Amino acid sequence: MSSGSKEKSEIIYTVGCLAAEDVDKLDIAEQSYGDSWKQRGGIGAFMMAARKWDRLEKQVTAHGYDIFKAMQADTRPEGILDDIRDLRRYLFLIDAEICNRGSQRD
Repeated sequence: MSSGSKEKSEIIYTVGCLAAEDVDKLDIAEQSYGDSWKQRGGIGAFMMAARKWDRLEKQVTAHGYDIFKAMQADTRPEGILDDIRDLRRYLFLIDAEICNRGSQRD
């Protein structure tokens, strides 16, 4: 990449693709589940995210918390990558809710 270039790095491009995919997956989930993720308020939303983090932490502990090694060892469809994606989407929902309430704006 040359100096002054507007081209995004590979990792930032991938982040954009993942974010777009998350929007699509969240839209599909919302059609089935509505806003059940926040049904029990902020405490429930936090606990939902915490459960995903707990699952992720349990899976990486055996690999010395090296998430990349743990992912290589776990090829299950419902494995580490699935938990990462679920957690990321829950955090997107929480962030969006906070923004929509006008509490925090970047």
